[in-house]
Amino acid sequence: MSGMWKKIIYTQEQIQERVSQLAEQISRDYAGQQLHLLAVLRGAIPFLADLSMQLKLDVTYDFLAVTRQKETGHVQLLKDLDTAIKDRHVLLVEDIINEGQTINFLLQTLRMRLPKDIKVCTMFDRPCRRKAEVNPDYVGLTLEDQFAVGYGLDYRQKYRNLPYLAELEQKQGE
Repeated sequence: MSGMWKKIIYTQEQIQERVSQLAEQISRDYAGQQLHLLAVLRGAIPFLADLSMQLKLDVTYDFLAVTRQKETGHVQLLKDLDTAIKDRHVLLVEDIINEGQTINFLLQTLRMRLPKDIKVCTMFDRPCRRKAEVNPDYVGLTLEDQFAVGYGLDYRQKYRNLPYLAELEQKQGE
């Protein structure tokens, strides 16, 4: 499998160190409060698992699934929440923010449900691709404009389980 990578962008150790730092910051920010974590399926699962285990808070989880049409940018909710978020502290957990349109859609949708507050935590941020005004509250690591896989990011639903982030070697015709 390692022959398919141009290079390792972030090692497992770098990712885990940053997750620990984020967990410390979030634990301080929400000290004494319960936090409801909302993960965007499927890519956010590794990050949600690692982050939540290091939070020194009472946490609950729920999951959303969305799809975005590349041509139109239209975002559609595929799986809605199972629990109400009214009057709760909500942290939207994402694997990556690229253009920002999906996060904008989710924030607008979730704010209508009247949470006490809602913040965004992304493991990877790629501001060079931003098309929508999005400023995540917690950012793990920043990416350039390379094709990355691992730690939740996929190529054709593969490679999400890699514990590191690598730049995928694109072959002709793929």
